Amino acid sequence: MRIKAVVFDIGQTLVHYPIPLNWSALYRPAFEHIEQKLELNLSEEAYEHIGETLAKYNTRINPRDQEVSSDVIFSELLEDTGIPPELKETVKKEFYDYFRCEAHVYPEAEEALAELAERGIVTATLSDVAYGMDNKYALEDIRPLLKYIRYPYTSNDTGWRKSSSKSLLTLAEKMGVQPREIAFIGDEIKDVMCAKGAGAVSVLINRTGETKDFGQDYEIKDLREVIGLID
Repeated sequence: MRIKAVVFDIGQTLVHYPIPLNWSALYRPAFEHIEQKLELNLSEEAYEHIGETLAKYNTRINPRDQEVSSDVIFSELLEDTGIPPELKETVKKEFYDYFRCEAHVYPEAEEALAELAERGIVTATLSDVAYGMDNKYALEDIRPLLKYIRYPYTSNDTGWRKSSSKSLLTLAEKMGVQPREIAFIGDEIKDVMCAKGAGAVSVLINRTGETKDFGQDYEIKDLREVIGLID
């Protein structure tokens, strides 16, 4: 079966984030930064509430299939902290920016995407967002690549998180291709499970070379290897 579409995860696939997958240890530093930036005066009780709320929606601790919006998460987070509700959007931006500040696109990503576009392969993203991160932040990290990506999707668009296959099936319908005609590329077991559950070709990108047996159909070390898989 000919591959007609390639779908990419974003984090650690198209974009490198030099932070832990689990942000728990950085909740306090992030909000200390926000407190200073916005000239707030947060109590220890407020910090405790913030930490508990973020942990509740931390999918590394509490996995979930359905996505939860940033408005729901941050409305709950701001309760009983003394932070005015009208600062919610500003707090969200500062929180997300704290974790995105050193993100950068992998150097070979544009070359690979440009080649796929040249060959007429439909390209898309399908990435889980952290703590309901709005697309205007999540997709900003791949801004140099968006000219090559026809369907820049996240879990905000589908309403489902990986490893559920529902998000990829939704995207397949949107792209007008059969799931078996899709190669889905990601760096985690949940990406492989999502692809296999949908009946797509699962491709694990493993830049470290360590053994990762997630049942993937193919494994690559560099995004340029995708072209060889298509061929």
